[in-house]
Amino acid sequence: MLKLIRTGRQKGERGQALAEFALLIPLFLLLLFSIVDFGMGFYSWITVTNSAREGARLGAVHAPLDVAGSPCFGKASLNQCIEDRVRDASDLTNEATKMTVTITNAQGDPGESVVVKVDYGYDLITPLAGLVQLVSGDTIGPTLNLSSTADMRLE
Repeated sequence: MLKLIRTGRQKGERGQALAEFALLIPLFLLLLFSIVDFGMGFYSWITVTNSAREGARLGAVHAPLDVAGSPCFGKASLNQCIEDRVRDASDLTNEATKMTVTITNAQGDPGESVVVKVDYGYDLITPLAGLVQLVSGDTIGPTLNLSSTADMRLE
């Protein structure tokens, strides 16, 4: 005859896996969203670095303001042209108001340096700041300040 197969569970263990899953799912979700948040923050940092480099390169080659076809054609000043290039190259167009661009010596003599500094405030999407404070006592805040400086010699 057929024997009944025992599952190995006792009567009081029903639902144990569900309870364990309910305890661990917040940790898994926090880990998952922290990984996504880190990736987005890293992308923002790389973008800020590249856009500062783009602006410094444009300032180093002295793009003319009065030549048609120039990226600075029709702009009021070279500084404004560099700032526009940095914002266009940043690919963070939704949050361009969080970006600060500082340009030094864009109209200097050949051989001097043009310095472009880009600061950007990246908002975390996970409650990572509270978790860090809980674990270590330090605070990082809900916004990370990303900064990059590019320095190129004027041609």
